[in-house]
Amino acid sequence: GVRILSIEQFASAPYGSLYLADLGAEVIKIENAAVGGDSARFGEPYMLGDKDSLYFQGWNTNKKSITLDLKNESERQSFHKLVATADAVMNNLRGDQATKLGLDYKTLSAINPKVVCGHISAYGRDNERAGRPGYDFLMQAEAGLMSLTGDPHGDPARFGPSIIDFMTGMTLTVGLLSCLLKARESGIGCDIETSLFEVALHQLNYAATWYLNKGHVARRLPRSSHFSKTPVQTFKAADGWIFVM
Repeated sequence: GVRILSIEQFASAPYGSLYLADLGAEVIKIENAAVGGDSARFGEPYMLGDKDSLYFQGWNTNKKSITLDLKNESERQSFHKLVATADAVMNNLRGDQATKLGLDYKTLSAINPKVVCGHISAYGRDNERAGRPGYDFLMQAEAGLMSLTGDPHGDPARFGPSIIDFMTGMTLTVGLLSCLLKARESGIGCDIETSLFEVALHQLNYAATWYLNKGHVARRLPRSSHFSKTPVQTFKAADGWIFVM
């Protein structure tokens, strides 16, 4: 009984809306036909057909999809007809794009006062970096996560999977569901937003708390050791590596 419209591509918003779809929401993915749709459709090496790949399917199962050009007046009217029937509209565009395309609550509330508008961007929508693009691996570097990952004698390393994209998608989903509960009670929607950079900083968690309160600088430790507990690390055995905790 929940309809979500999502203007999304690559990982962060698609990962969040994937969970909503898996929970039973009707998620309608809105793609731009002029560029071939979500760029993840072309993610090699395992193509399933024209404009479809296993890379894309990993974040987009259980969803519906339509193509609309939101800069075209007639197609924007079609979008507004969908908004009138939707519970939420979400996007992961650059921070300055949502308002320009009329995806914010101020614009869409005139069509549907209960709609919740969820925003993911690189740095947020109301600061000097709002117009900048951003990606998971850049955030791992900028927020300092790479200084904590890998062997101390090696190069800085990133997490293997796009963990910041995934956590940002989940962070927005939690906020979106909270706002949907509020909108059902009050009849009034809102904007809800997070950013890749904020989520990346938040993943520092207790390492950041130690630094802010005690000046302790956490550093990379040998063999994936825990920052404060032992033995919590890898050990090399005769037939391979084991992890002991």
